[in-house]
Amino acid sequence: MGEMTCIEDLRRLARKRVPRMFYDYVDGGSWTEYTYRANEADFQRIEFRQRVAVDITERSTASTMVGQPVSMPVAIAPTGLAGMQHADGEILAARAAKQHGVPFTLSTMSICSLEAVAEATGRHPFWFQLYVLRDREFVENLIDRAKNANCSALVVTMDLQVFGQRHKDKKNGLSTPPKPTLRNLLNMASKPRWCIGMLATKHRQFGNILGHAKGVDNIDSLVEWTQEQFDPRLSWQDVEWIKKKWGGKLIVKGIQDPEDARLAVASGADAIIVSNHGGRQLDGAASSISTLPRIVDALGQRVEVHMDGGIRSGQDVLKAIALGARGTYIGRAMMYGLGALGEQGVATVLSIIHKELDLSMAFCGKTDIQVVDRSILLTK
Repeated sequence: MGEMTCIEDLRRLARKRVPRMFYDYVDGGSWTEYTYRANEADFQRIEFRQRVAVDITERSTASTMVGQPVSMPVAIAPTGLAGMQHADGEILAARAAKQHGVPFTLSTMSICSLEAVAEATGRHPFWFQLYVLRDREFVENLIDRAKNANCSALVVTMDLQVFGQRHKDKKNGLSTPPKPTLRNLLNMASKPRWCIGMLATKHRQFGNILGHAKGVDNIDSLVEWTQEQFDPRLSWQDVEWIKKKWGGKLIVKGIQDPEDARLAVASGADAIIVSNHGGRQLDGAASSISTLPRIVDALGQRVEVHMDGGIRSGQDVLKAIALGARGTYIGRAMMYGLGALGEQGVATVLSIIHKELDLSMAFCGKTDIQVVDRSILLTK
């Protein structure tokens, strides 16, 4: 297997170890995947100003995100179906995040439930990502459960009122658990490590929903309920209602436009995440890193601006911070680590990103991530 020195090493191993439908769920975008590719490619166009003969002995990547101390300005993004990349995926990722001193965000569409993650991590605070579903009673219940699970921030995703079409998921017949077609069975049979793990766990369905939503007590009713629940009427009034109900730190995710950024702040957001859902919703939208400076400029210092989309290294994190982000999120990179090596894989991803961030910052002549700004980048 050899030493894992970059995120790409973990992606390759995950591809070998995870059944095709779940690997493709992570490693894909909507329609032509233009935006998915642009998220990564646009980082590569940004260049650093290397500086020398600066004392870089004492260095710190420590910062805060929504007032919470973090070892580096990186959080684990909410990712659906993490527990299908590897058995107990969300629990393992939360443990690795706790170990590394970075926030873990649990998705509404996780396999392991809020309660299971809280119990497995000794009730260590984590963040919860909320989808605003049609069943508002269920949403209220989810918010209460997040409070009871000791969640310290709520992340509301705004860009999934309808589903973008992801061709790979359609072709693979993506479902949880997988449909026992011949193609799926043959593919899973070639991933014995994954199968053994999944057989050993009780977490195999959407843990936050099954048994909690009205009339959802088996996999068929779960699929039907989920497809009907995403709400095309989602509005800023809903965000105000959630803020009031939640009462704690609120992060609004899925912002691509300065006007929406201002509306999010007016609705009570403590931070916003510049995000195009990893290129999984509106294909043809601008990359997150190219959108970030416009939104930072529009908001000034009023709230923290975070970003996700395309981060595959500590250098990407440093570029985002230089352009004004106060925090970044890793989704796919974490999922590659999880699919490749479970908890150890996620820990490896975080170590790789931290080391690259620290060294790249030093090469730019900076010793504290909190003073990094656009001056470390070449302007063209």
